[in-house]
Amino acid sequence: MKQFIFKSYSFNKANSLAKFEYGFDDGQNFIETVTFEVGEKYDDQMLDRALFLAFMVIGTSYYKAFPSSTVKLDVQLDALQVDFFNNVYQEGMGQFAFENNLTRDDLAHFTATGPMPTGTTRYDGLGVLALQSGGKDSLLTAELLKKSGKEFTSWYVSSSDNYPKVIDKIGSKFVLSRRNIDHDGLIQAKADGGLNGHVPVTYIVQSLAVIQAILLNKNEVITSIAHEGEEPHAFIGDLAVNHQWSKTWAAEMVFANYVSLYISPDLHIGSLIRSLSELRVAELFVKNVWSDYGHRFSSCNLANYKQGDDNSVLKWCGNCPKCANLYLLFAPFLEASDLKSLFDDQDLFLKPSLVDTFKGLLGIDGVMKPFECVGQVDELRLAYHMSQKKGGYTQLPFDVPESDFDYLKTYPSQVSL
Repeated sequence: MKQFIFKSYSFNKANSLAKFEYGFDDGQNFIETVTFEVGEKYDDQMLDRALFLAFMVIGTSYYKAFPSSTVKLDVQLDALQVDFFNNVYQEGMGQFAFENNLTRDDLAHFTATGPMPTGTTRYDGLGVLALQSGGKDSLLTAELLKKSGKEFTSWYVSSSDNYPKVIDKIGSKFVLSRRNIDHDGLIQAKADGGLNGHVPVTYIVQSLAVIQAILLNKNEVITSIAHEGEEPHAFIGDLAVNHQWSKTWAAEMVFANYVSLYISPDLHIGSLIRSLSELRVAELFVKNVWSDYGHRFSSCNLANYKQGDDNSVLKWCGNCPKCANLYLLFAPFLEASDLKSLFDDQDLFLKPSLVDTFKGLLGIDGVMKPFECVGQVDELRLAYHMSQKKGGYTQLPFDVPESDFDYLKTYPSQVSL
């Protein structure tokens, strides 16, 4: 069995390029690079600590080719770091394990080799970096920040120079980072029999955001994750199969705790909309954001977020779980004609190709919930019945159980305005 090797990470000040190198003990090598924007000053010690976090988390993208229970890392980890990275490489790869018939025992297990840190490192950065995607959650966050009068810099990470132009409409300063995944290496790994599957991409993006914040000497990273990801699709023994593990409240807390302990307690990361249900986010979007962004935003991965594609103008495919999920969430709050206009005037409740997708989203006939960032079953059932009461929407070709989900309930959150 091949052993995965965490080789090195570095940052070149001359071209603002971070480099992350990995490999397997048979000689195969992977190099990923990320280009950042650099401000007038930044803390070198903070940067190195953030680079190490990204180095470890990004490793999932290459480790997955030939996963094994042991890995090679020439850096000492203490017990808390071991717990954190075991979470990343086990809970964070539950869907990957499911897709490839693996168990927790097959995934990476790190071992403590050093003492716990003592003392804290102060950081004098100041300012907000707000992650942006052009989707409903991050656009709502931007609007809430603007209404509060809080200054912020919008940030997007891309595989090219392209980015959703809707971000320009926000009006804040905008920073773009460019992530270059080693596609050639992964293609070769696949040709050699390597595996593929989902990795905790939210953690990867957040780790890069922490680097960008430090390089701009900012101390607050704002994400846009509502109350979601808490509902596993299945279990492999005690390992939850969860597409959204790195979006869960527990995952946010352990990530923030890692940043506080191993980078600086003066650097904060958390979601502004964490206390809200997905359905409540949709309602607030319609009330506060729809008039400006209704025909500019998209949450459809299939139509917009494939590596290398130009996503300057965001679109909807109208035939995937994300589109069906948004249709359910927005139907209670939008006139049917307005919602259909996003999908070339199609009524998604009538599309035969989406029947099983809606069954999965609504927990019908044992159809598995889609592996996508979607609402909870009870939440989406409520949304469907709210849309029927609103009127203007056709019925699905199957019965949907009633739901007592409280979409106005608020949940724990680190961040508030």
